[in-house]
Amino acid sequence: MTATLPVHLTTPLDPAILRELRAGQSVLLSGTIYTARDAAHARMVQGLTRGEGLPFDPVGQVIYYVGPCPARPCVPIGSAGPTTSYRMDPFTPPLLAAGIAGLIGKGSRSPEVVASLVEHGAVYFIALGGAGALLSQCIRSAEVVAYADLGTEAIRRLVVERFPLVVGVDTLGQDAYLRAAAVMGEAGHAGLAGEKHRDKL
Repeated sequence: MTATLPVHLTTPLDPAILRELRAGQSVLLSGTIYTARDAAHARMVQGLTRGEGLPFDPVGQVIYYVGPCPARPCVPIGSAGPTTSYRMDPFTPPLLAAGIAGLIGKGSRSPEVVASLVEHGAVYFIALGGAGALLSQCIRSAEVVAYADLGTEAIRRLVVERFPLVVGVDTLGQDAYLRAAAVMGEAGHAGLAGEKHRDKL
């Protein structure tokens, strides 16, 4: 079986290209992305509710769910692995409605978030958990752009190069986690059937 080569994407994301992506596909992302976790998400949504804009132009942009470790000398950022995405689920639909086109985290998303991704033609990407040091090597620069009082959870503008991701949920609502679970279930059923067959021999 021939391996599929990763798709190279650059921010701001092109809606036409996003529509071609499929759950489970490998991606290498380059360009500008923004970090935000729970506290920053709450503030952004509060601002939207008050009719204020976001701290950055959201159209076509990507939010990475990460609170990076402090940088060592001569490097732009410390370990920068993804945090669990479900904590951002309550805040995600308003941000997608504001123009955010991509989300990066780990773990599955709620049905409401999946429906919002489909509605707005956005994509959820999965970053490799436990590989923060490796992922940080793909980050060329980092600067705080909003909510500096939140410390590590402040919004940062990152410039990334060939940042490795997997499409978790595509614009059709297809979910890589559900697909994997289905495959594992089929494998389990096949294994169980094989065991029963051998028991009869």
